[in-house]
Amino acid sequence: MAKIQRALFSLTDKTGAAGFARGLAGLGIELISTGGTAKLLRENGLAVREVSQVTGFPEMLDGRVKTIHPRIAGGILAVRGKAEHMAALAEHAIPPIDMVVVNLYAFEKVAAEAGVTLERLIENIDIGGPAMIRAAAKNHQDVAVVVSPEDYEGLLEELKTGGGVLSEATHWRLARKAFALTAAYDAAISVRLAKVDEGEETPPAMLRLALPRRMALRYGENPHQSAALYARGGEGIANARQLQGKELSYNNLVDLDAAWQLICEFEQPAAAIIKHTNPCGCGEQATLAESYRKAFEADPVSAFGGVLAFNRALDEETAGEISKTFIEAIAAPGYTAEALGALSAKKNLRLLEVSGGASGDVAIRSISGGVLAQTADVKPLDRDAARVVTRRQPAEEEWGAMAFGWKVVKHVKSNAIVYARQGQLIAAGAGQMSRVDSVRFGALKAVLTLKGSAAASDAFFPFPDGVEEAAKYGVTAVIQPGGSVRDEEVIAAADRLGLAMVFTGVRHFRH
Repeated sequence: MAKIQRALFSLTDKTGAAGFARGLAGLGIELISTGGTAKLLRENGLAVREVSQVTGFPEMLDGRVKTIHPRIAGGILAVRGKAEHMAALAEHAIPPIDMVVVNLYAFEKVAAEAGVTLERLIENIDIGGPAMIRAAAKNHQDVAVVVSPEDYEGLLEELKTGGGVLSEATHWRLARKAFALTAAYDAAISVRLAKVDEGEETPPAMLRLALPRRMALRYGENPHQSAALYARGGEGIANARQLQGKELSYNNLVDLDAAWQLICEFEQPAAAIIKHTNPCGCGEQATLAESYRKAFEADPVSAFGGVLAFNRALDEETAGEISKTFIEAIAAPGYTAEALGALSAKKNLRLLEVSGGASGDVAIRSISGGVLAQTADVKPLDRDAARVVTRRQPAEEEWGAMAFGWKVVKHVKSNAIVYARQGQLIAAGAGQMSRVDSVRFGALKAVLTLKGSAAASDAFFPFPDGVEEAAKYGVTAVIQPGGSVRDEEVIAAADRLGLAMVFTGVRHFRH
């Protein structure tokens, strides 16, 4: 591979750019740059030649035209081993460009803005950047294409040890990364612009997935399955920062996401305990520590080896409570120094710092031969739209218990029944093939008394037996979607048993 003598910079994300450019200049590599990046490099004491000096044309059309020019494209695309290519460069005095350091307009960041206009979306579609990246990647045997600041340090080290030369393997690795970037960029544009006509809540006519691999995982759900994590960047569990603990597993990530999706339902300090994606404990109280204690006491046996999530920065008192049992992983928006100190003795405990709320993205699930896509289930309880269908009106405390149970039952595998009091999950019956069995199983799992609790059902009761069974355990109020052909029989059973019952008109299946 030939020695790199000239590098072209054009960056939106200028993280680490000055240090990288300084390292290149120290190796005798000439720097060329577009205006904004050139200004940064000069401010850091570096000599740089602007692209406009190479092309003989100023940046034009509000910056739309900077690098679209034969004197740039030719310098990148010329195959060094072809005499006619090199003769053409010499004839037109075009300098060969051996390294292209480019990243793209932040289209996805702009697209995520609330109320973003079509005009703003269009103006944040990069043209020259993808053209340079593709040209350099196409000519990768002669040109190194660098699209991510995370590569700067390693490339400088290789250039120093290699006398200004990068290996063929490095050129090829960088090219593949570059093509993946432009593919993902085009997919993001296509998907977002489709929403202009199709609407935000409609699955797109063409589903395009191009996510970079964030990490390889040791294995999938089982050791014989290979797995990896792919992330689009930004928020959520996939982009969390791990502060402590063992390597994350596939199952850890699935459970952490289930916990995070649940905890984002709550506004007051709340704690969730997840086991195999199902909530086995959840509390919403005045303090985080009290929320965790309420969550833990619902099912201490299942909490062992569970995954936790909190919607507040974890504090020392809560960390002390957590330390009393074995926990696999924790997701929280932050941790106090004291909490980190309290948990530091548990070296294997995985601590994740997570930003963002519940995902509103399209939910995707693979099936044989294709995938299913649906909008996320983020619909909250609308108390004004809910109907009390029994003779007895719920007391305010029962409303609080039902509202809490309704938030939790959405995150329990169907058929799902949740027993709750205001601010506390009492027990959950998950994944049974009949709804009455979910009622029974939830009661069987209960450590705390069910007397005076509310029951939440993710879908309608097809027969009165589910309500009758719940009443045996002391339930006084029931919240469910309604919609069964036997609704009148179910309501009559509730009236006969003195229960209050609310229909929400909304179903929360989770398969």
